[in-house]
Amino acid sequence: MNKRWIGIAAINMAIAVAFGALGAHALKSALDVPSLESYSTAVRYHLIHSIALLILSTLDDRIKGINKVRIVMFLGMVLFSGSIYLLSTRSLFSFGGGLSFLGPITPIGGLFLIGSWILLAFKSFSDDK
Repeated sequence: MNKRWIGIAAINMAIAVAFGALGAHALKSALDVPSLESYSTAVRYHLIHSIALLILSTLDDRIKGINKVRIVMFLGMVLFSGSIYLLSTRSLFSFGGGLSFLGPITPIGGLFLIGSWILLAFKSFSDDK
């Protein structure tokens, strides 16, 4: 069990729940429907992968190299959900087109998330532990 990763997962769960509440209440009237749907997608993926990080924090003694999986997943969460949070709420701030560079970041984050699950599969099939 890795207490540091439990803490990281717990903080991410708290952030995801807070962002979900923000979207359901404060942003509901401030964003258009497509932006709110994108924001909700970011929250959903943030929540799911925070729970996954929590579970992965308990596997140190079962899967060799599990920390790499956690790092890739965490980076994917930050890139995927983080970029969607910013892109979907940019109309509320005076960013203008200043966030357009984030467009390609979202799919890169998605690839990190997919990669973390594939890496977990490979590591779990390994005979190292």
